[in-house]
Amino acid sequence: MQGSTFERFEEKYLLTTAQYQAMMAGLRGKMQPDLFGRSMVSSIYYDTQDYRLIRTSLDKPDYKEKLRVRAYGTPTAESKAFVELKKKVDGIVYKRRVEMPLAQANLLLSGKKTDLDTQITREIQYFVRFYQPQPSVLLSYRRVAYTGAESGLRITFDDDIRFRTTALRLTSGTWGQELLAPGMTLMEIKAPGAMPLWLCELLNHNGVYPTSFSKYGVCYRDYIYPQLRQQEKGRNAYA
Repeated sequence: MQGSTFERFEEKYLLTTAQYQAMMAGLRGKMQPDLFGRSMVSSIYYDTQDYRLIRTSLDKPDYKEKLRVRAYGTPTAESKAFVELKKKVDGIVYKRRVEMPLAQANLLLSGKKTDLDTQITREIQYFVRFYQPQPSVLLSYRRVAYTGAESGLRITFDDDIRFRTTALRLTSGTWGQELLAPGMTLMEIKAPGAMPLWLCELLNHNGVYPTSFSKYGVCYRDYIYPQLRQQEKGRNAYA
């Protein structure tokens, strides 16, 4: 089992096809594919039964947190998985991540006793006891990730973003409903401090500006919440 912590600023951008191609061309010679390079990523987000965590997040407070488990491709119970506790405080993202087999990750997230005992797993266990979260949505996407010579700089490009609220098991595959309009790509820039000047110039030259975008947030706002409202209206109609 391996654990890691991150502290960084993150900005998100929605790119058209032309902007994506321009950004990729501008990164040549300055950044290179990271350890995972091009991959299919799947994550299950955990939330309370009444979606307290994502509702709070959408209100844009100074402090918010989320819990998820992530794997690459379609994993088996023995495949490597990452349990991530992510907190955002005054614009700075703090992420605790622990790596373990998926079967162990599921035990940790269910609140059952495990033999794992690190600072990160204790934080996750406290979160689980406090919120008693459950799997809420599965998000999957194709990701291309790059790292640069500047320490800690990382840029990711996500497309074919899909979600589902049933079959919430990473072992069940990456199928789901599309979240973005065709041709759109979500870019994330992650840096421990200010962006390098060349990257700022590249963004400005191509008219690429930051946006507030959360995959889980958009999924809840545009799909889950309307369904909940419709179900509530149906119950009231028969009351």
